Amino acid sequence: MFQFLGAVAEFERSLNVERTMDGLASARAKGKVGGRKNALTPAQVRHARFMRDERDEDGRPRHTVQEIADELGVARATIYRALDPDRVG
Repeated sequence: MFQFLGAVAEFERSLNVERTMDGLASARAKGKVGGRKNALTPAQVRHARFMRDERDEDGRPRHTVQEIADELGVARATIYRALDPDRVG
C-alpha cells in the first residue's frame, strides 16, 4: 500500500514539475523575465565605479566601500557584486 502511494506521489510531482517548466517557457516566449530586479541602475554602478577609483592627493582611495554603499542606499555586498570585474551583467 505504501509503495503504491509513493508511486502516485512521485507521478504527481513529475506532472507538477512539467507544468511549471511549461509555464516558465511560455512566459519567456512572451518576453517575461523572472527574478528580482537589480538593486542598482547602470548609472549608479558607474557612479560607484567613479567613487571607488577616486583618489586623494596621497594616492589612497577617497571613499570606502561602506561610504559608497551608504550613498547609494544598498549593502556593501551589493557594491562588491556590482564592481566585480568577473561578473557579467
